[in-house]
Amino acid sequence: MAMLEVVSVSKAFSGASVLQDVSFEVSEGKVVCLLGPSGCGKTTLLRIIAGLETPDSGGVTFDGYPLERVPVHRRGFGLMFQDFALFPHKDVADNVAFGLRMRDLSGQEVKDRVSEMLALVGMDGYEERRVYELSGGEQQRVALARSLAPGPRLLMLDEPLGSLDRALREELMTELRTILKGVGVTSIYVTHDQQEAFAVSDRVIVMRRGHVMQQGTPHDVYFQPASPWVARFLGLTNLIPGRVATAHPRRDGEWATVVQTSLGELALHISERYAPGQEVTVLVRPEAALLAGAHPAEGQFVVEGMVRACSFRGSRTRLRVGFPDGVEMAFELASGGLQLPQRGESISLILCPEEISLLAGGLHDQT
Repeated sequence: MAMLEVVSVSKAFSGASVLQDVSFEVSEGKVVCLLGPSGCGKTTLLRIIAGLETPDSGGVTFDGYPLERVPVHRRGFGLMFQDFALFPHKDVADNVAFGLRMRDLSGQEVKDRVSEMLALVGMDGYEERRVYELSGGEQQRVALARSLAPGPRLLMLDEPLGSLDRALREELMTELRTILKGVGVTSIYVTHDQQEAFAVSDRVIVMRRGHVMQQGTPHDVYFQPASPWVARFLGLTNLIPGRVATAHPRRDGEWATVVQTSLGELALHISERYAPGQEVTVLVRPEAALLAGAHPAEGQFVVEGMVRACSFRGSRTRLRVGFPDGVEMAFELASGGLQLPQRGESISLILCPEEISLLAGGLHDQT
């Protein structure tokens, strides 16, 4: 049984719908991420789970019990926000101990728990430091320690890395997941950043305009987006229209599918069945391209284009390539030992079928 269940939750403010029939589950000890653009309803959903807002319809259960009549302070949930909400006039130890002061604990028990939590987040020895003496990353760690100190049954994190610069966010993403999984706390993590969601979560729930667009593991969501909109939101912009020509079952359970596109006919082996004549969107991932040699092997799908832009990124080089039909796609190639064409030069690329997916619906499908 799921630890947390959100069932058909809807919410509107002043007649404007914010959430529409949202449902999902969170298993014990898992980190689930609500991912979507600003204004999609993520924070409102978090506030409903916390008890700070009431849904217009639907409900939330925790450990099998409805939360409808359970007040905020009795839910035993923890909240961590983007601005950390630390007390500047208190030192680090007093900030972490804040939630513990309301419990029937001795002074030594509080001190021991504070030390344990600071060690967990890599801040042991900082007990007497003032908040304003800390860097943004250090403040983030203190805020996490304070959220975890009372032992919440559910921890909710609302854009916890949002106020940090990109380099620091990259550093803390993996560390944050390690801490949450090490403690084993069931968590809901809200963010608009795709990389952050993939790095931290066990499961991703993609939202748009109050609707759940897709649910799945980070791997499944990235490699098989549910729609062109989800693909674009994840930064996968190499999308071209296609139409299924043939589809035949294979012995391994997959389907040998041929798709007609403006770049030519693509032969793919895919798990989903698409009917001949069906309109689809072809997703070509940035890592799908290889430089074609002078004599490509038979059966390789080779495309000819012109380099619109070439940007060296260290171990990878990013190319933007234009094709005769007006389509442009971005690719990332390994830089080592390659002599890449420059802007305005022709290029031949092999597209690897393993890095190409089909999405149901047309290119401009917004569902």
